[in-house]
Amino acid sequence: MNWQQACELPYYAGDDLGAIWQPEKTTFKLWAPTAAAVRLEFFAAGTDGEPGAAHLGSHAMTQNGGVWQFTRPGDCHGVYYLYHLQFSDGHTADAVDPYARTTGVNGRRAMVLDLNRAAPEGWQNDRRPRIPAGETAVWEVHTADFSADAHSGVPAAWRGKYLGFTPENTTLNNDGIHPTCLNYLRRLGISHVQLQPIFDYATVDEACPGRDYNWGYDPLNYNTPEGSFATDPYHGEVRVRELRAMVAALHRAGLGVVMDVVYNHTYHSDSWLERTVPGYWNRRTPDGRMTNGSGCGCDLASERPMVRKYLVDSVLYWAKTYHLDGFRFDLMALEDADTMNAIRAALDTLPDGQSILLYGEPWTGGGTNYEGGACPADKGALPLLSDRIGFFCDDTRDCIKGNVFDAGSAGYVNGAPPCGLNVLYAANAWRGGEHGFAPKRAMQVVQYVSAHDNYTLWDKLAAVARRTDYDSPAPDLLAQNRMAAGICLTICGMPFLQAGEEFARTKHGDPNTYRGPLATNLLDWQRAYTPEFYDLTQYYAGLLALRRAYPELSGDTTTELSYILPLPGWLIGFVPQGGRLAVYYNPERTRQWVALPAGRWRTLVNDRTAGTVPFGPHYRNALELAPTSVTVMVREEQS
Repeated sequence: MNWQQACELPYYAGDDLGAIWQPEKTTFKLWAPTAAAVRLEFFAAGTDGEPGAAHLGSHAMTQNGGVWQFTRPGDCHGVYYLYHLQFSDGHTADAVDPYARTTGVNGRRAMVLDLNRAAPEGWQNDRRPRIPAGETAVWEVHTADFSADAHSGVPAAWRGKYLGFTPENTTLNNDGIHPTCLNYLRRLGISHVQLQPIFDYATVDEACPGRDYNWGYDPLNYNTPEGSFATDPYHGEVRVRELRAMVAALHRAGLGVVMDVVYNHTYHSDSWLERTVPGYWNRRTPDGRMTNGSGCGCDLASERPMVRKYLVDSVLYWAKTYHLDGFRFDLMALEDADTMNAIRAALDTLPDGQSILLYGEPWTGGGTNYEGGACPADKGALPLLSDRIGFFCDDTRDCIKGNVFDAGSAGYVNGAPPCGLNVLYAANAWRGGEHGFAPKRAMQVVQYVSAHDNYTLWDKLAAVARRTDYDSPAPDLLAQNRMAAGICLTICGMPFLQAGEEFARTKHGDPNTYRGPLATNLLDWQRAYTPEFYDLTQYYAGLLALRRAYPELSGDTTTELSYILPLPGWLIGFVPQGGRLAVYYNPERTRQWVALPAGRWRTLVNDRTAGTVPFGPHYRNALELAPTSVTVMVREEQS
């Protein structure tokens, strides 16, 4: 199906696709304009192998304007269903509802859901926390990794599950002293938790708990929570209730929740979407093959009208149903700019919707085939994109620690001081257009040095230094780690951390653990309290507190750039807007003297300590910087 043929199909603007439950009836609607007939098949269970499984009947649907509809009387909550489609060429297909709100085990049948019966206690009182934009700091974690460690203090049945986020006072080995999991996060100082995929994905067998592991970038059912994180994957309401309970627990702790979404591709070429309208949903090459711009699936054609509507509807559904605080788009450049703007505009219509974060990766994993003049949502599209759509800045990442695709490549903090020129550009969130892109606002720029992809920060530093003892708290690597954190948390933009980066998380040199094992990926809560790594965590916490106390560091409140101080060599110094702070970076392995702006200054951050309380002597005129360090000085008011 080409672009013209796709645009000639009838568009449906309604907000009632899927199974809309009411106490006295449920109405099913499916957009399938090329189907010759559609029947609904009803079941008592999500699979035929479960106790009580039975076929509950089949009903023909009627079509109007490309939408097939059937209304079943009575309370249908808990009834499972499939669509059986017939096409004029004689072929048939069974499909799970693309708008399914939940499913049975492994997502093979949709389930009718009364959302009120999938609400945890107190859900009606859950509210998204109000977090000032300048205080935003995102911490990325996989649901299983968070609490799977046997030392986490989380009850065994909840480890690696949504409910692993809900206990409020967990400690290491239940010692009552060393906080873990949610108890730890409340003290760290981040503002948002970004969850790696929590929608239903295809690469973990939910019927075999603990056997499989995957990061989850393999979409199966876009609007359904992943069942392997639920304590019961068979009854569809459980995964919904437990995911909501997790969100509520994070909200009670004052933390926002960001969902990692993968609308760029379907995992299967024979996806439920493809089965409902063959040839419509995915991009294709001129010879009819599906494009694979993600490198791991079949690209969705976001520029096609009903695909765009599906993405907008899906994001709104997650935001409203689960009270989410943000969305991170995997391979965002595989979406077109108009679709991303439509999603931003739709979120803005929700209560306080303008505070919902929206950002993504401004790159692809390969070539694709945009149609109809669509423009990819990459850095080149920044003039077209809303200034409240952010993007991960690989330029910042690589200039600080070295190129992620070359294990031995060094950056500013670990042996390549000339990278300092780019660090200088990063300090003002690249708003000068130095690399051919120009953000409209500083907070569009996601500033980071590690994420789930590639090496952890600690493993990257070790690789450059040619170390293989990843558990040794080497002083030079700790200094480099502190410096990388100090840069990320003092430059303009939105800081982003990989979970455990703050205690030197290691995967023992494995740069791609998307299929596990869990033992490699889980957060090691004992490591977090190794003395040297605990000190590193405290350094991060101090930097995060500093950023909250001095929102000018984010650059969110002004278009004014930080004032760059003239310093020798590859030393960097700047004064953020307002003039209260002076920030210095020394990548050299020796101590260096620098000039101070006029006034009397005291230290907030040096090579070992970070926080909001000034310490040490007063300084005027000049200051000596420690090797491999970030230093932040605060100007003292004249009495």
